[in-house]
Amino acid sequence: MDPLAKIEDLQVKFLRLLRRLGLSQENLLVAKVLYRIHLASLIQAGESDVTRVNLGSNRAKAVAAEQEAAGPRELDFSFRILVLGKTGVGKSATINSLFEEMKTVTDAFRPATDRIQEVAGTVNGIKITVIDTPGLLPSSSSNVRRNKKILLSVKRFIKKSPPDIVLYFERLDVINMGYTDFPILRLITEVFGTAIWFNTILVMTHSSSDLPEGPNGHPVNYESFVTQCTDLVQHYIHQAVSDSRLENPVLLVENHPQCKKNIMGEKVLPNGQVWKSQFLLLCICTKVLSDVNSLLKFQDSIELGPLSAARLPSLPHLLSSLLRHRSISSPNGIDDEIDENSLLDMQEEDEYDQLPSIRILKKSQFDRLTNSQKKEYLDELDYREILYLKKQLKEEYQRRRENRLSKEENLVNDDNSDSQQVSPEAVLLPDMAVPPSFDSDCLVHRYRCLVTGDQWLVRPVLDPQGWDHDVGFDGISLESALELNRNVFASVTGQMSKDKQDFSIQSECGAAYTDPKGPTYSVGLDVQSSGKDVIYTVHGNTKLRNLKHNVADCGLSLTSFGNNCYVGAKLEDTITVGNRLKFMVNAGRMGGFGQVAYGGNIEATLRGSDYPVRNDNVSLTMTILSFNKEMVLGGSIQSEFRLSRGLRASVNANLNSRKMGQVCIKTSSSEHLQIALVAAFTIFKALLRRKAIESRSRETLESG
Repeated sequence: MDPLAKIEDLQVKFLRLLRRLGLSQENLLVAKVLYRIHLASLIQAGESDVTRVNLGSNRAKAVAAEQEAAGPRELDFSFRILVLGKTGVGKSATINSLFEEMKTVTDAFRPATDRIQEVAGTVNGIKITVIDTPGLLPSSSSNVRRNKKILLSVKRFIKKSPPDIVLYFERLDVINMGYTDFPILRLITEVFGTAIWFNTILVMTHSSSDLPEGPNGHPVNYESFVTQCTDLVQHYIHQAVSDSRLENPVLLVENHPQCKKNIMGEKVLPNGQVWKSQFLLLCICTKVLSDVNSLLKFQDSIELGPLSAARLPSLPHLLSSLLRHRSISSPNGIDDEIDENSLLDMQEEDEYDQLPSIRILKKSQFDRLTNSQKKEYLDELDYREILYLKKQLKEEYQRRRENRLSKEENLVNDDNSDSQQVSPEAVLLPDMAVPPSFDSDCLVHRYRCLVTGDQWLVRPVLDPQGWDHDVGFDGISLESALELNRNVFASVTGQMSKDKQDFSIQSECGAAYTDPKGPTYSVGLDVQSSGKDVIYTVHGNTKLRNLKHNVADCGLSLTSFGNNCYVGAKLEDTITVGNRLKFMVNAGRMGGFGQVAYGGNIEATLRGSDYPVRNDNVSLTMTILSFNKEMVLGGSIQSEFRLSRGLRASVNANLNSRKMGQVCIKTSSSEHLQIALVAAFTIFKALLRRKAIESRSRETLESG
């Protein structure tokens, strides 16, 4: 018989037992068990046997009704129960009440069970074997050794024949907010492992005792009191296993001979429940679910413990990080995406030198101009600025090319090179973000610094949400780009943050070798903290420039997270048309931990006429992603442009096939008028919201 057929046979037995106990399939607990059996069967069957699973559930109900109608027959169904708990909580008394005969010795004044023993019997046609154990002593430093000795002996006893169900006993009438048995729960977890709590039922004895008084002097509600006590014990079990997902069923028991009984002679609790029938139902349900997990081998994939231990990185996220374009940084800060040939062909240098001189006006002179004259004057300054920046960029590339050619041909001797070396000029860094201060004069100048020829740039990182207004720095950032050898560059960027509890680090290290007449090879290492774990990614790329306006790129990556490794690969091709239009196509694969994700992008970018001095551009991107037999299509548009002389805007919008999208609009202004308009809009919106709230409250008062 295959696993699905065995599950169907087990489901028939379960339904027949319910009929013999007089329970309906509409019972909430029964419905949950049937649903879990059906769900587990669907997971095991897959898409091909869905119809078979659905028909099997209906067939099991029909077969159970038919067999019970033919006459009661003995069912091959039994289970073993292990009882654990402190001494004096009523373990032996519950065993005697279950079998309705004196199976074990009980004593109200001293421990009655001094050794491990098996008690067997039949209840309602079900064979039950109970493993009675000596009671654990109250939690204290002197009793830890004895309790551990008892638990280890129990562990050896059940090694050959493990129990199907574990009953952990507590007295309902003595549980309060000063619960002190957490060391016992932790010791049980330490000896037997967290798996013992999967099939454990919490048994609360003395459930018919007098209820405590509430704040008003009357007894508290029975249901609320039971919930409060069981939640307290469950909370400490969660702490013992370090997992709050576990939920153990609860059974209320009363063994006192004066307990109320119904007309059938069965003991009834204050809530009207017959505890013996509920006991059998919980045990049967726990046994059936345990057998289903064993048949489908689910128990090996279920583990209790901290949630962070089961965290796995997202393959789509790792794939998108692999497909992200990585530029090569050089010590002089030149971007490798800019085509040197296109820059050397620009004529802006000659055009700038041919411009006539212009008179720079003072503020008073500028104010006397008309509006049209002001516009023409500012446009002329912008035009000259763009030409000047392009001239500087072209001269920088010419200098780089001349230095490279001189090194290759060895035309410059050591003396000349030494005489031509010029000490680097000190550059003033822009003002950094400093902590907010309550002082009347914030000493911002303390944090200003100069950058000279040093290749390491180290700056503190400000925490804007920090409480300390004098020292609000919680991290440090590091940047460096240097030339290791001829045509070999390396760059390091990173940031580290540390507070009293958490530590985080993000860094990117890379090295590249550029062949002037051939490909470019690069390798890198990325380190990023994720909670208490660290993600390491090693990647390598090769760029081929066989054609003037075409760049081909292939790359590999290896990501390590915990004990898992993920391997990815990508192919990319970029075609430029002129200086402004660029097309890029890439595709990649990321796999690991038995899963694979595929994806790719198609991107078209149109740059502004002032590129590369100004980064005005419009990009249209189409994305496809396949993961877990599901395909997602997406599109996005990105644009960055200048609305006016002092106002820039950035628009980013995306939408995918899941009907999920986002629109983001950002503006930045160097003029006070635009900032004032933003503030005015915010104030106007707040006034409208306040007016709507007042009108709504007025309507409520009138209706009342």
